[in-house]
Amino acid sequence: MSQLALSTINSSHIEEISSSKKEPAWLKEYRKNSLSIYQEMPIEVSPLYNKYTDANKMDPEQVSLSISTDTSIPEFLKKRLGELENETSIIQIGSNITQINISEELKSKGLVVSSIDNALNEHSDLVKKSLESSSSKEDKFTALNNAAFNSGIFVYVPRNLILENPIHLLSCLSVDGVSTIARNIIVTDESSKATVVQELYSPKASKQQAYLELLNMIVSANSQLDITTLQMMDQSTVNFSTRRSDIAQDAKINSYLGLFGAMLSRYRIEYYLNGTGASINDSEIVFGNNDQSFDIQTNVTHQSPSTEGRVNEKSILKNTSKSLFKGMIRINENASKSQSFLSGRSILLDKGTKSDSIPGLEIFTNDVKATHSASVAQIDEEQIFYLNTRCLSRSEAERVIVEGFLEPLSRKMSYQVRAWIAYLIESKWSGRELTVNTDEELRKLVEVEETRYNENVDIEQHYKYR
Repeated sequence: MSQLALSTINSSHIEEISSSKKEPAWLKEYRKNSLSIYQEMPIEVSPLYNKYTDANKMDPEQVSLSISTDTSIPEFLKKRLGELENETSIIQIGSNITQINISEELKSKGLVVSSIDNALNEHSDLVKKSLESSSSKEDKFTALNNAAFNSGIFVYVPRNLILENPIHLLSCLSVDGVSTIARNIIVTDESSKATVVQELYSPKASKQQAYLELLNMIVSANSQLDITTLQMMDQSTVNFSTRRSDIAQDAKINSYLGLFGAMLSRYRIEYYLNGTGASINDSEIVFGNNDQSFDIQTNVTHQSPSTEGRVNEKSILKNTSKSLFKGMIRINENASKSQSFLSGRSILLDKGTKSDSIPGLEIFTNDVKATHSASVAQIDEEQIFYLNTRCLSRSEAERVIVEGFLEPLSRKMSYQVRAWIAYLIESKWSGRELTVNTDEELRKLVEVEETRYNENVDIEQHYKYR
């Protein structure tokens, strides 16, 4: 199993990937064109963003690539995989799909959860449409993924199918130190509804290892997709993700992003509201410590009337960690009566932390509502003093303030997502391993969240205990 450094990637490697997978000629040509674009493009296209980004922290000399990777399951992941055996799920270790769990009932209804390689054979039209929608000329790492992806996951929810339980996508880097370049696609057909939970892990590594992802989401008319991404990778790794969502008429995406791991996380998120009545609600939480760096860019493009977009990003930073939030609302000429909101806020817990927010608006029509906001502030010492007088230590006081900081954002999330994020914040604050194992402690958190915003809970308990 030969390996090469990302810095030496060439057309021979692309040819080897394509030949090993017996890909069609159009895809081989698509890969080669994308490689030439990747080699010519700078790390950051915008001169404004270039002076802020830490994307050059990824060392192409250390990041190694290979046609195949080790399939060994890291020890810390075995408990979680056991929990997912009875759930609709797909497990990716390195570049290998090691397990797919889907009931015969859901298969008979047309639900597809498969590798991208199988989807190329069985759903080639959808895959081709998704691949070609992400232009390699937009970003250097989009071009890299289009050229060199060696794995990926495909999810298709057929028309009129309403899924009651989530689909779990679990990806973990391999123990041999080889990086993964993944091409993931999620498609919801008309009048369907699905919840997807993506979990990203990595083992401890002696050199820099990368998970590079390009995710396309196609949300068809009158359908709804709720997607949660929890990134819990070891801080020896880097995580780059480019995401494009195309939302049709009266369709909706609720997206929840929790970034906790990796030494460098770079997320480029694009929403295209293509149909009248389309809407997105995007909530992003960053919790950094040590020397972590987070670089997030979220753009919302309104292309039809009466569309709605909401983006809320909140960062909590400790030690010498950094965050950069870049966002843009674009309301095009044909998108009158649209509403859009973009917000980036950061709370700094230590003097060595740093955060930058660069929101923007481009409005090309009248009769719209659009606004953005940004704030970066250190923790309020008066609040700390007040909580100290209530017998809380400084660390406990900071925790309470952080919980209050996240509270407005967490109200939009489901009970389960709020519990997961609360558990991960607790784990990171305490220096524990980052996982979302559904053990007894996590179940207790879910119970608390289920009653937290229930206005009728007092009445229900009254009747329960009479």
